[in-house]
Amino acid sequence: MRADEIRDLSDADLASRLADLERERFHLRFKSGTQPLEDPLLLRTLRHEVARVKTIQRERALGIVRVAAGKVAPAKKKAKKTAKSATRGTTRRAGR
Repeated sequence: MRADEIRDLSDADLASRLADLERERFHLRFKSGTQPLEDPLLLRTLRHEVARVKTIQRERALGIVRVAAGKVAPAKKKAKKTAKSATRGTTRRAGR
């Protein structure tokens, strides 16, 4: 599930989703100790999903609002380099 899809969920749905993911992760870890898993990367995927859900819960708790993906913030202007700063560090001292 992508972060955009997770952000569309309510707080109760997030808590439910987190509990389901943690339960599934626990069972897979337990199963991996007794027998080889069909897809060992599933543990990593579940860990990432849990992190996504917790991150979004934390964003909501702090009141952080994400900008929509289609909108882009204006870029800052780059400062022009002066002649002195552009040549700094290009010359070598004698003895090195």
